[in-house]
Amino acid sequence: MTETRLLYDRKEAARQLSISVRTLDYIVANKHLETRRIGKKVLITHASLVAYARGNHYAVTSRSDADAVASGDKCA
Repeated sequence: MTETRLLYDRKEAARQLSISVRTLDYIVANKHLETRRIGKKVLITHASLVAYARGNHYAVTSRSDADAVASGDKCA
């Protein structure tokens, strides 16, 4: 039986999402993940990692991409 942790440090949360710590920091800064602070340590909740992983995330790189996302078209 595997035990699910409730909170992950930044490095482990990034590993769980298969992204870099820098990318995770960007996601946290944009408030797309729920965090908790214990002293100076930033911890990410398991529930927010699961919710984020289940979502679709598009990187809008230009105005035409933003228009395509808004209209429901696929990004190239």
